[in-house]
Amino acid sequence: MHVFVTGASGYIGGAVATRLLQAGHTVTGLTRDAAHAQALARLGVQPVTGNLDDAALLAEHAGHADAVVNAADSDHRRAAETLVAALAGSGKPLVHTSGSSIVATGTTGDPTETIFGDDLLDPGSTWQPGHPVRRARVAVDRLVLAAARQGVRTAVLCPSLIYGDARGLPRDSVLIAALVRQARAGGVVRHVGAGRNIWSTVHLDDVADLYLLALEQSPPGTFCFAENGEASFSAITSAIARRLALPGPRPWEPGLAGDVWHPEFARHALGSNSRVRATRARDLLGWRPRHHSIIDWLTTADLGERDR
Repeated sequence: MHVFVTGASGYIGGAVATRLLQAGHTVTGLTRDAAHAQALARLGVQPVTGNLDDAALLAEHAGHADAVVNAADSDHRRAAETLVAALAGSGKPLVHTSGSSIVATGTTGDPTETIFGDDLLDPGSTWQPGHPVRRARVAVDRLVLAAARQGVRTAVLCPSLIYGDARGLPRDSVLIAALVRQARAGGVVRHVGAGRNIWSTVHLDDVADLYLLALEQSPPGTFCFAENGEASFSAITSAIARRLALPGPRPWEPGLAGDVWHPEFARHALGSNSRVRATRARDLLGWRPRHHSIIDWLTTADLGERDR
């Protein structure tokens, strides 16, 4: 296939583009940065410089491709609408990227027993997240899933907390990078509250494998979580403290020297729980993730700060 990938210079998009190339597909990759375009070309990706607001550019490259992966911005509704319109009636695959923060609960670093399944957004579901930003993302997810009725083979993949080394351009996992930035800025590794809140986790290479499977065989209107294990933020930050040889972890205190977290991000992302199960990816698509432990990865990970 010839696949058009938005966000090809990003953490997820770069891994997906690299995996597609390994599988023998041709990849055209959208990036906003001309310097990144040159780096993508060296990887074997045919670069396109532009952004998600350029509807004509998106429609042109989506129309020329055999399939589309939208990995640039989960919340950009206009881009999703443009890609759906460009592919309507074609039967081509459109794989859209969401994220398991849509089901995040709590803000204080305390655990929850609530676990969400793949039927969350199935037809007839009226479920909505509480936070307005999450509601807007879910609205985009539903828009893409509904495009199955317009002759597009749509899938929405919803990864949990992703870890692992970048496979395209140098990038870092958003939440891990935030924890490391805080640790380096303040000299102490921190978590929100007691850090007993839990997130499901998944390795970047396993995520890329799932995108390939979804492109090749997912039925229209498929929603899948991506996870293979889970960990508390106390365990994650303890591993980071050992890896960086820094004190902690200790509870986060807003306003301290070296505090780089916005309070909303700290509470609603780093202080929340996001526990999911990827049953559909395994049973429907035959996904077999190979990596099982974010803690094991952190023991040897390169946690140097990179350009994001």
